[in-house]
Amino acid sequence: MALKSINELNALAAAALKAHGASDSMARATAKYLVAADLQGLATHGTMRVASYCGHLGVKRADGSAVPKIVNEKSAACLIDAGNGLGFEACEMAVAQAVARARTQGMGFAGVTNSHHCGALGILLEPVAAAGMVGLAFSNASSAIMPWGGTRAIFGTNPVAAVFGRKNAPPIVVDLSLTQVTRGQIMLNVKEGKLIPDGWGMDKDGKPTNDAQKILVGGSLYAVGGLKGTMLALAVELICCALTGAALSH
Repeated sequence: MALKSINELNALAAAALKAHGASDSMARATAKYLVAADLQGLATHGTMRVASYCGHLGVKRADGSAVPKIVNEKSAACLIDAGNGLGFEACEMAVAQAVARARTQGMGFAGVTNSHHCGALGILLEPVAAAGMVGLAFSNASSAIMPWGGTRAIFGTNPVAAVFGRKNAPPIVVDLSLTQVTRGQIMLNVKEGKLIPDGWGMDKDGKPTNDAQKILVGGSLYAVGGLKGTMLALAVELICCALTGAALSH
C-alpha cells in the first residue's frame, strides 16, 4: 500500500469531490475535515466517506454548487442555509458566527438547515476551544434507530458534541452518537466484509443481527442505553428542529 502525505491525501480527496460536481471551496473544506478525522483515528468519518459523498453529488442528493448563507439573524443567534450542499462549509461558518457573537453577546447560537452530512462534530468545534470558550453541537440525521419496541427506524443517530477550552492544555472534547456504535462503523464493516458483534443492530423485523448489510438496508442501530437512548435521540431531533425551523421527519 502506497503511503500518502497529509497534503497529498487532501488533494486527492478534494480532486475526487470536484470531479463529481463539488465547487472548489466545498471540495477543499470537505477534504480538510475528512482528513482531520483520519488523523484523529476516526476512520468512520474520514476519507472513506469520499466515495459516498461523490455518489450523492452525482445523483444530486447533495448540491455541489451550493453556497451557504445567513438567512436569519438577531443579536446572538443566526440561521445558515447550506443549500443542500455538503455540510462542512456551512458548519464552519456556523462555528465562526457563534464564536464572533459570543464575544459581543456573551453567548452565540448558530443553526444550519438544508445540510448534507457534516462529519465528526467534535472536530468542527475545535475553533471554539481555541477561542477559550465552551461549545456544544447537536445534529439530527437520517433515520437509523427504531423506537423502543418498534420495527421501523424513525430517529437518527443524532450526535452530540461538546468542547471545553483549557489554558496551557489541550481541550476536553466529547463527541458521540446516540447509538451503540456509529453508522459509519457499520459501513466500515460492510466495506471490509466483516460480521458485527452482538448488540450493534437489528434487521428490518427488529431482530438482532450480525449482518451489517441487514442493518443498513431497512434495519436499525441499537440506541445507547435502550429506552433512555431512544428518548435522547428524540430530544436532540427536537432541539435541531427548534434551532433550524425544520419539521420533524416523522
